[in-house]
Amino acid sequence: MTGNSPSAATTSPARLCTRIIAYWSRRALTGDTYGDYQSMGLSDGQYEILRTVVDAARAERERAGDEAAGRLIDRRARTACEERYRNGEPTGGPWG
Repeated sequence: MTGNSPSAATTSPARLCTRIIAYWSRRALTGDTYGDYQSMGLSDGQYEILRTVVDAARAERERAGDEAAGRLIDRRARTACEERYRNGEPTGGPWG
């Protein structure tokens, strides 16, 4: 075996944020969450995104149903996370 093993693919901070926010948003929408944002693996800033996404998804679910709420979660999580990590680092305070 040589020392030239392939490196693992890395996930951008924005994509990782999007995945975790979408996951926990869906769980929160169904009432299937526990603990605080730290137990979810979220930073304070990511938790703020989560709260905003879930609030919008609840309203969308009431208006247009579960599928529409799921699409909104994906869209809002991606947009907010891309903005937050637009320079590769979280924008905002020291708690990310």
